[in-house]
Amino acid sequence: MIYNQWYLILESKELKKKPIQIKRLNENMALWRDENNQVCCIADKCCHRGASLGCGKTINGKLECPFHGFLFDKTGKVTMIPANGKNTPTPAAMKVISYQTYEKYGFIWIWWGDDDKITQEPFFFKELGQFSYSSFCDNWNVHYSRAIENQLDVVHIPFIHKTTIGRGGKTLVNGPVVVLENELLTFYVNNVKDDGKTIPLKPNEIEGYENFFYLQFHYPNIWQNFISDKIRAFAAFVPIDEENTVIYIRYYQKMIKIPILKQLFNYIGKISSIIILNQDKKVVATQLPKKSDLKLGEHLIMGDKPILEYRKHRQQLLEQNL
Repeated sequence: MIYNQWYLILESKELKKKPIQIKRLNENMALWRDENNQVCCIADKCCHRGASLGCGKTINGKLECPFHGFLFDKTGKVTMIPANGKNTPTPAAMKVISYQTYEKYGFIWIWWGDDDKITQEPFFFKELGQFSYSSFCDNWNVHYSRAIENQLDVVHIPFIHKTTIGRGGKTLVNGPVVVLENELLTFYVNNVKDDGKTIPLKPNEIEGYENFFYLQFHYPNIWQNFISDKIRAFAAFVPIDEENTVIYIRYYQKMIKIPILKQLFNYIGKISSIIILNQDKKVVATQLPKKSDLKLGEHLIMGDKPILEYRKHRQQLLEQNL
């Protein structure tokens, strides 16, 4: 995983009053809400006898270990050991790893990195706050980098999605043009039908690409498909471990605002998104190796430019933290 990044890990609605235990970024984590409804996240392993803290309960905003009643605050420090009495100070060594959290737009992020390098807030496509949406999630038996690359792949659309978004047989790929600004990767798509005569244009031969259909990815794990000014598709590719990923999908729209019709429209968008994602899943799950890398011995083509640029910058980010 890329270090010193905000990772979107969960939808807010998944964390209610009761603590939960999840696995993210190869680590078991316990999450709960304190007395101010703020999200707290610490390692899901009691420093006393190794029990799962996520199985416990909250007391006055702190997390109680279900085994011996130790109380943990949001910094991972033990604040009270019942067997020692309420007035006995707790040893400084009695603590577990904690994670800084951020919650907005119906999502929860954690900071995966050094505290002295933390940024104020994670990146998000903030304009989506003006849209209504429907959402779902799905578990994939792939490394999160493979799931991401699937959404950067403009070549597969007329084949995997020939009955949905790939109808029309537009197999010839011009470019695509890829622009990387800070950690935002934007790629402009111009797929056309192959008339047997046309040679695909190279990225530097394409004029007016800014007017093309485009998609965006922001490191480390969020993506949006700019379908139109009023319709977007969003995805977060959340690493569980080295071989498993949970994908959060949202269908955003601001075309329909009448309550009942809006809900129906969003529901239809959700069903469509599920069908499209399942078409991808069947094939991506077969890719080997499960984890992507800059050098895999593959023979990439011009249409794979978004994937290549993603791998290059991902490698740079990984090397920055070695």
